[in-house]
Amino acid sequence: MSRILPDDLTNRDMDIMNVLWESSESMTASQIVEAGPSLTINTVQAVLRKLLKRELIQIDKIVYSGTVLCRSYLPAITADEFSLSHFNQEYLKMQEHISLTTLIACLLDNTKDTELLQKNIHDLQALLKEYQKKIDSAKG
Repeated sequence: MSRILPDDLTNRDMDIMNVLWESSESMTASQIVEAGPSLTINTVQAVLRKLLKRELIQIDKIVYSGTVLCRSYLPAITADEFSLSHFNQEYLKMQEHISLTTLIACLLDNTKDTELLQKNIHDLQALLKEYQKKIDSAKG
């Protein structure tokens, strides 16, 4: 699998991924052009080939557009998966300068909703317990 790392995507690539993520159904190249007014069919087709090669999108089905058969595309990665991949990639670049604990504290500090903050703390405690169990069982 040769997925593009988030840094490898151009603004045009992201425009097309966003159109696909926002759609509830698969889309043809011409439908993508209609949804993104600044996009041209040539650009969309070139980017679709690139995204398909990198396995960020997939062909869902072959459909008629008028009298012509066309491929219809779906994202192969969700917007959440992509965002987490990007976040993780950025953290890996910075981990020499910022600890995981500091990062989590910063994220928690930015949570204004106290109920959500309480839930996040509870979830983190459960997650830490699971990781501790994995470490303990690996020790043996």
